[in-house]
Amino acid sequence: MLTAVVTFSGPTFAVALQGAPFVTAEEGSEATGPTSDLNPIAPELKELAWGFGAFVVLALVLRLFLFSKVRDGMTSRYDSIEGDLEQADALTASARADVAEYDAQVAAVRAEAQTRVDAARATLEAERAERLTAANARIAEKRAAAAAEVDAAKQAARGQVESAVADVSARLGELAAGRRPSDDVVRAAVTRAMGQEVSA
Repeated sequence: MLTAVVTFSGPTFAVALQGAPFVTAEEGSEATGPTSDLNPIAPELKELAWGFGAFVVLALVLRLFLFSKVRDGMTSRYDSIEGDLEQADALTASARADVAEYDAQVAAVRAEAQTRVDAARATLEAERAERLTAANARIAEKRAAAAAEVDAAKQAARGQVESAVADVSARLGELAAGRRPSDDVVRAAVTRAMGQEVSA
């Protein structure tokens, strides 16, 4: 039976195997260990050759067949992206042109609306001025008619007042002098007196 002996000396340690020697089952004789220590992870020469050959074949296949397909795919994708970008730029330019055209149409409609509003305002002002002129003319006519009526009423009232004053004056003269003065003289005196009052 093998026994592992571990010896520590500072930070390092050593492992030693102790025990009975190897014994074969058939012969019962002692067996010695392998004559040379083989590294189990070290590749052999034929493994290296097969690995290198497979790498060369894979590299040639990639270079001759797959690389061209990858390159063509990348080129087509790049062209597709470039086409999409150009299409997006064209759509953006078209949208900006449409917006500019819309703004121009809005400005034209606003200008036309302003022109119509100004024309309507001018028409209303002209109608208003015409109606004011007609109203002022009617008012002037009515004022002139009223003034004529007032003058006619004044003249009529003046005639009545003159005749009343003449009658009163004639009666006062008759009472004061004892005889009635002439109607023509009384009327002339009353007309002269009233004319002086009106002129004053």
